[in-house]
Amino acid sequence: MSGSIDPPAGFEPHFRRSPVTDAWEPLFSKREGDRFVFGLRVTEAHCNARAMLHGGVLSSLCDNAMGIACALALGENTSLVTIHLAVDFLGAVRVGQWLEISATATQPGRTIAFASAEAHADGKRIGNASALFRVVSTGGTSPG
Repeated sequence: MSGSIDPPAGFEPHFRRSPVTDAWEPLFSKREGDRFVFGLRVTEAHCNARAMLHGGVLSSLCDNAMGIACALALGENTSLVTIHLAVDFLGAVRVGQWLEISATATQPGRTIAFASAEAHADGKRIGNASALFRVVSTGGTSPG
């Protein structure tokens, strides 16, 4: 693997663990205004048999990032369930590249929330995503 696992400036260890993403740790995140950004150094654990980032991994991370962006926009006591996810794959990502997924809640509503995301590898756009979420009040659970 080329490059170090260490993230670029501004990223911290991701604040929310999930059984689905535990195998892909370490994950990093940051907030930039109204955007939530995931970051990770691509390893073999993220790749398919052709040594490229697996589309399912990218889809899952985009879904997760957009859900967190919506939860952060909506505030405490909010949970979301994905009801639609679309991902456009625009380029390949290889082991060692730094992957960033930048997500924004575009219309965070009371019952439905809309979000979009862009994925970049070493600064080059490799994907776009959009999602719709059903907003569910949790009555005390943290967002995301």
